[in-house]
Amino acid sequence: MPHTDIDMLTHLLLALYPAAAFFFIEVACRFANIPAWRKHILQGFASLAFAVAYVTVIDASGIAVALFIFAPLLFLHARNVRIREMVKDPSMKG
Repeated sequence: MPHTDIDMLTHLLLALYPAAAFFFIEVACRFANIPAWRKHILQGFASLAFAVAYVTVIDASGIAVALFIFAPLLFLHARNVRIREMVKDPSMKG
């Protein structure tokens, strides 16, 4: 197993920062009445931003790979939620 200069506490904090960002996006979108599919798109972009930052600024490639995998899943989920909302309310245009 390759060793990096990241200790356990830093590794834990690097995992908690994206979770805190997802939570903040969730709360802000609820207060602003933003649709769920847009919230998931914002969370996907946040995941990509953290992944790119972790690869370029910090050598935390393990967490970055997980975030790179998580971002497309959020985008697919946003698409599915939007389709479900459009089927439920056909008057919605977009």
